[in-house]
Amino acid sequence: MKKVLVTGAAGFIGSHLSKRLLADGFKVIGIDNLNDYYDVNLKLSRLEPIKENENFKFEKISLEDKESMENLFSKYKPEIVVNLAAQAGVRYSLENPHAYIEANIVGFTNILEGARHNQVEHLIYASSSSVYGANTSLPFSVHDNVDHPMSLYAATKKANELMAHTYSQLYNIPTTGLRFFTVYGPWGRPDMALFMFTKNIIEGKEINVFNNGEMMRDFTYVDDIVESIRRLVEKPAIANPEWTGKNPDPGTSYAPYKIYNIGNNSPVNLMEFIEAIEEKVGKNAIKNYMPLQDGDVPATYADVADLYRDINFQPKTNIKDGVGKFIDWYVEYYGVRL
Repeated sequence: MKKVLVTGAAGFIGSHLSKRLLADGFKVIGIDNLNDYYDVNLKLSRLEPIKENENFKFEKISLEDKESMENLFSKYKPEIVVNLAAQAGVRYSLENPHAYIEANIVGFTNILEGARHNQVEHLIYASSSSVYGANTSLPFSVHDNVDHPMSLYAATKKANELMAHTYSQLYNIPTTGLRFFTVYGPWGRPDMALFMFTKNIIEGKEINVFNNGEMMRDFTYVDDIVESIRRLVEKPAIANPEWTGKNPDPGTSYAPYKIYNIGNNSPVNLMEFIEAIEEKVGKNAIKNYMPLQDGDVPATYADVADLYRDINFQPKTNIKDGVGKFIDWYVEYYGVRL
């Protein structure tokens, strides 16, 4: 039974992944600082069923707490680390940039140092589709250059990829970066569009529709994200023998380093997304059309060829089914009547 450290275990993806790993026989050490970026009670509710498993240990720790992180690695000696903890949100990075530097840069340094000094066999970490920034060549490929971020959040995620590569190169630590594309599903975050739209439509309040509805997003259902991570957990990154500095490939390396897109490979128009919610809820949205916001991009679309080739899986849940499952959860969790 290998030990897996899951950071952000009380988070949206982290709680789903922890349950899956435990079901598959791993020992899971989960950490989370349970901050109040959004409803702490939601985070605690995600943890409740996981804590009942004897193979799950939980520690309330912030990634940026260097001493606590050193003690954690020394105490548990995890063979595998899945770093999902981060300060998330593109728009919030415009309001509170220091939170992103602390959690996403300082915190990730502590993860890398923990892996370096404790013989971690594989480090998987969450990057983001936001790293594609000003790129307009669709679908986005991990082999594209991503040097033009449009938010500090995106810049910190790109920095994580560069930092991971450095540790792969210097210390031969296999690192795998995962660029998630608009993850949604049950237990999702209250600051994300599906949650906010569902809540406001049910309550008869208006929703903000950015870029006047002309947005395309590669919405990816959380179970598909978890399945992808699960398959990668025991598939450490390896060096690309064909990599050359004369024609450097951004998605691989001469070191044990790899980047994957995890997206549905099927972008959906924002208005179609809203229609799926309206149909499930049985009410029409009151729409407040707004311009594109600072830091946002008009379209995301994942090229998942590398993911499919390496793990024989690609996300496939359609938007109608995924939205329906989220709303079923929302109605039950909050005791709402439709």
